[in-house]
Amino acid sequence: MSRNTPIPFFPTPPEEYTPSYFSEISRSFTVYVNQIHNPGLGRNTTTVFTDIQSGNDQGLEVGTLFEIGGIVHIAVADILYLKGVAATGAVGSVTVVTT
Repeated sequence: MSRNTPIPFFPTPPEEYTPSYFSEISRSFTVYVNQIHNPGLGRNTTTVFTDIQSGNDQGLEVGTLFEIGGIVHIAVADILYLKGVAATGAVGSVTVVTT
C-alpha cells in the first residue's frame, strides 16, 4: 500500500479456540476492510497515469479521470462525454423564388 495506514493488529492464536480471540480477529479484519475501502487523502509532487481511459467517460464511476485530446477531465454525474456522438439530418427540400 502506498498510503500511510497502520497494519491492523492480528493477535497470536491461543492453543485452543476462545471467543475473545475470535472477536479480536473479527475486529482486526473489520479495521483492515475499512482501510482498504477508504481511499484516504492524496497529496503528490508528481503523478503519472499509465492507463487512463481516452476519448469518453463511458462506464466510468463519478470522480474517475479520463482524457480527450490530451485534456484531462473528471467524470461527473450531470455532464456526459459520450463515445461516437455525431448527428446529421435533413427535412425535405426548400425552393426559393424571387421576383
